Amino acid sequence: MFRLLRTFILVMVAFVAGMMYERQGQQDICENGGGLWVSNICLAAEMIND
Repeated sequence: MFRLLRTFILVMVAFVAGMMYERQGQQDICENGGGLWVSNICLAAEMIND
C-alpha cells in the first residue's frame, strides 16, 4: 500500500513541476515576442498599443 501512495505522490510532484516549467516557458516566449504577461495571459504587442 505504501508503494502505491509513494508512486501517487511522486507523480503529482512531477506533474506540478511540469506545469510550472511549461508556464515559465510560455512567459519567456511571450516576453521575447514583445508581449506583456498579465495574470497568466499573454497580451500581444498589437493589443498593448491599441
